Amino acid sequence: MNAHATAHWPALLQLASSALPVGGFGYSQGLESAVELQQVRDEASAAVWIGDLLQFGFARADARWWQRAAKALQANEIDQLAQINAHCWASRETRELRLESEQTGRSLLKWLRALDKGTLDAATLDQLDAMRPLTWPCAHAAACTALSLPAELGLHALGWSLLENQVLAAVKLVPLGQDAGQRILHQLAQRLPELVAEVLASDTEPNTFLPLLALHSSAHESQFSRLFRS
Repeated sequence: MNAHATAHWPALLQLASSALPVGGFGYSQGLESAVELQQVRDEASAAVWIGDLLQFGFARADARWWQRAAKALQANEIDQLAQINAHCWASRETRELRLESEQTGRSLLKWLRALDKGTLDAATLDQLDAMRPLTWPCAHAAACTALSLPAELGLHALGWSLLENQVLAAVKLVPLGQDAGQRILHQLAQRLPELVAEVLASDTEPNTFLPLLALHSSAHESQFSRLFRS
């Protein structure tokens, strides 16, 4: 493997790490409600739920928003980025999903400002901060741009974060053993390269039609007992 490829590893691992201080682990994206209603009840049903979220929530929606945001940043089209961010925020169908995207996006921008170096200047960071609320996909695209992470790797980091947070939530909620969680993570991670390649190969409009996610997220907002944020 050449040195050019390995040079991107530190940024990739940092952005994909569960130690990234954005608080994504505090949200279940409707999974807690699905467990409460017994729609997710074991390893097999958890793998189906998370796999569907990867295919439809990530590959057809957030990855598409991310792709547009990254292109706007690279072209220094901040007004265009603001429009993309506004549309991405509007696509969140529940208060809970908006809260998650806003909070993680804001936290990632704060982390980005604290870095020792990056390719985004202070003026661009101020413009990003003025996008209230800055959504998670757009903030993540900005972080990848600042760290000079290629689009393919940036999308892998975005997808991995979703997978890991969902698996960790399933381990607590179903509950699953650690071995089962790792099997799901390993199984679904094999789908990431193909999904990322599909995103990069086309400029399809984001498809945010996720009715079951919206229903479970809405139910979670008023769920009597819950571990995850709403």
